[in-house]
Amino acid sequence: MKEDFLHYVWKFAKFNTKELKTTAGEHLQIIRLGTHNQHESGPDFFNSQIEIDNQRWAGNVEIHLKSSDWYAHGHEKDDAYQNVILHVVWEHDVDIYRTDQSVIPTLILKDVVEASAEKNYHQLMQNQLKWINCEADFNSFEELKLKSWLERVFVERLEEKSKLIQQMLHQSKNNWDEVLFLMLAKNFGLKINGEAFLSLAKSIPFQVLQKCAQSQLQLEALLFGQAHLLEKKDVENAYFLQLKNEYAYLVQKFQLKNKAVLPVQFYGARPTNFPSIRLAQLASLYHQNQHLFSALMNVKNSKEISKVLAIQLHDFWQTHYTFEKESKHRKKQLSANFIHLLIINTVAPIQFSFAKFTNNFELENSSIALLSNLPSEKNKVIEKYNALREQTATNALESQALLHLKKKYCDRHNCLQCNLGIELLGR
Repeated sequence: MKEDFLHYVWKFAKFNTKELKTTAGEHLQIIRLGTHNQHESGPDFFNSQIEIDNQRWAGNVEIHLKSSDWYAHGHEKDDAYQNVILHVVWEHDVDIYRTDQSVIPTLILKDVVEASAEKNYHQLMQNQLKWINCEADFNSFEELKLKSWLERVFVERLEEKSKLIQQMLHQSKNNWDEVLFLMLAKNFGLKINGEAFLSLAKSIPFQVLQKCAQSQLQLEALLFGQAHLLEKKDVENAYFLQLKNEYAYLVQKFQLKNKAVLPVQFYGARPTNFPSIRLAQLASLYHQNQHLFSALMNVKNSKEISKVLAIQLHDFWQTHYTFEKESKHRKKQLSANFIHLLIINTVAPIQFSFAKFTNNFELENSSIALLSNLPSEKNKVIEKYNALREQTATNALESQALLHLKKKYCDRHNCLQCNLGIELLGR
């Protein structure tokens, strides 16, 4: 038995509400169940109303598996719990007192819960060895209810990312351009080099980046140098030596003292994702778009974003993936798939965060619409959901929602915080 089941039983009144009695034998009537407190500290339900022996009480309700959990959680020392008017438990093993030594009335749910609710709960939770608890029923959910829940979960994912962006914004003293650079750098590095690229971006004062952006050569020298890629001694081509000399000049000019803490990795990356190529692309992007943040806040769709992200690399990179070895001529533009990843992981989240920051509801809706018009991502999680139910994810909004659903709900067995799990228990 988990405490969230008791929350579900109380929230949806899945118990016999007639002839209720407290553990002291007092007559109990529920007037108002209260508002579920899912995220804040304090009691589990706010603004509840009850009657005990014809005396009306207004306050909060706290729920535990055992009465003694009150003391195990230290609520007796917390003033936030002094307005609790009812303690709802599965098992009662000790009386609970307020600081004034008055007893807090207790209701035992075990004696009054609906048998069907408890049965459905145990059936759902017995499936924990499966990929997701509800996989046998996943194909039975109504299309409208499923899509509606996925939209809500997607917004929850954006809000979670927005909290991280707000932290970065605070650290940058409200410099949105700098936050964008940090996010783009991390996402240009993908999984293999994401943290290394973020470390690189943090090592560069943003004012220095802006000054160097006027010259593509200087910007490339700055990024490659800070990433430790200009320290090789066995490379003698003219372009590499030019970058090396330019970086030495920048170090002196701007008194650069710190480089990236984490080294970049070539091993395990495809040539198109080599850190040398991605850093060259990032340099070109900022050289060609010196007002990049403003540009990305005004885009409405992926076509407009693709125009902003259209870049032209130095000729050297058309025939190289690294400084050392020449390769066949190939343009190193940002692919459509890579642009989609940037939209999903950078553009949409920062648009959403900026919209919240400025109370721009039109931009907020636009940030959400961006992903609804992108194709679904392809990975093992999405493939598994689509195998359980054909076309569960038809666009990037839904695939992002499913990734969040799997990580935050299914993997943690938070079925009673999921609208789909709640529906199953109510059947």
